[in-house]
Amino acid sequence: MHPAPDHMSTEEFRRHGRAVVDWVADYWDRVASLPVLSQVTPGQVRAGLPDTPPETGEPFTAVLADLDSILVPGLTHWQHPGFFAYYPSSTSGPAVLAELLSAGLGVQGMMWQTSPACTELEQHVLDWLAGLLGLPECFTFAGSGGGVIQDSASSAILVALLAALHRTSAGRVQTEGVDRARYRVYTSTDAHSALEKAARITGLGTAAVRFIGTRADYSMDPEALRTAIADDVRAGLIPVMVMATVGTTSTSAIDPVDRIGPICAEFGTWLHVDAAYAGVAAVCPELRWIQHGVADYADSYATNPHKWLLTAFDCDACYVRDRTVLVGALSVVREYLRSNVSDAVVDYRDWQVPLGRRFRALKLWAVIRCYGVEGLQAHIRHSVALAQQFATWVAADDRFELMAPHPLSLVCFRLRGPDEPNRQLLQAVNTSGRIYLSHTMVRDAFTLRLAIGGTATRDEHVTAAWDLLSSTASGLLGD
Repeated sequence: MHPAPDHMSTEEFRRHGRAVVDWVADYWDRVASLPVLSQVTPGQVRAGLPDTPPETGEPFTAVLADLDSILVPGLTHWQHPGFFAYYPSSTSGPAVLAELLSAGLGVQGMMWQTSPACTELEQHVLDWLAGLLGLPECFTFAGSGGGVIQDSASSAILVALLAALHRTSAGRVQTEGVDRARYRVYTSTDAHSALEKAARITGLGTAAVRFIGTRADYSMDPEALRTAIADDVRAGLIPVMVMATVGTTSTSAIDPVDRIGPICAEFGTWLHVDAAYAGVAAVCPELRWIQHGVADYADSYATNPHKWLLTAFDCDACYVRDRTVLVGALSVVREYLRSNVSDAVVDYRDWQVPLGRRFRALKLWAVIRCYGVEGLQAHIRHSVALAQQFATWVAADDRFELMAPHPLSLVCFRLRGPDEPNRQLLQAVNTSGRIYLSHTMVRDAFTLRLAIGGTATRDEHVTAAWDLLSSTASGLLGD
């Protein structure tokens, strides 16, 4: 019989665990002094690692040492107060500690009986979140639907499309597959690329996706949607799903769900609302207008607490109006997955693509409990206020122009004139190591994006960002 390996003892775990917590706390204390965008060249991190794994085990202190010397220089620091790129991926002390608890418990939550608390806490905390966001009761377990934590909004889009295909085909796609020539899905030209990927995964293919033009504020044009669906129906095609976006990736545009919804109802089309970035803003009553139409028309809805609500990645809150449709689309039961309580409980394996699942609800539960409603609202309001201040500085400078409405915490702006100075401006500020911005194209113009929402970002960091942008622009323009 082979001997058992040497596992880390609980005493060693305590010692190293304290060191890890200290390391993370020290990292948060010093991250503002690091260059926010990694300065390494391609292949540099791998070059610092040995070609082969160690033959015998090394002490955990060696792991921490290499973390400092090899990996940290190769990180782009998403928790840096000067990280303004893409959208935030904010974390917090309660989320990180709960993530440690989840890893330490090591439970497998694929079925209720494999860890009842894993399932029931998730149901409960997602009902809590639905209430905080002003979502209707039908999206809770008190109604006909319910929520599930997916890894990302991309997975939420995929399962929504699978549910829509199941409903539209009366279950035939489960056995006969997808007739890709018949079905069509619709979204705006500014929507997330995940819908196109979901269409490929389901077998519909990119050709099944109809991209709908946008209005002056970059939100989906409802009349163009109606025309596209009506044209397809006349051609004998079946409109299976429309994806509206609350907070598009490029500009944070808010699609008019209250006008898109009636069109979906008219044609019997599933409506999925992708609110990945912006949805959590609805914890503030004054921002709940972004949800207009969701309660009346959405068949599914998803938002990411791991973006702007202080909950470490990955944590997407995905809701459905009718849970029987989602379960019908995804349930595959083998004998080893049967239990004598399955008819009375939620088995989350039937709500997602993978079978296995982590105890993600712990971190969302910890964040909501430790911050409370007031703390969550304060974080959102602080971010929005900083973005509005930044926008006033842009608007007051004749060299710059605002490129899109900015109701939340994203500001899209650029130097007036050609694209090249804007490309140079972005390159210069990003290589400075002080801030990191991303870009997009708005009406064919190269546009800079400044997204606020990081846990550590404060007034002085946004002020410093504007000062750097302004002074760098002066150097480029010869002011």
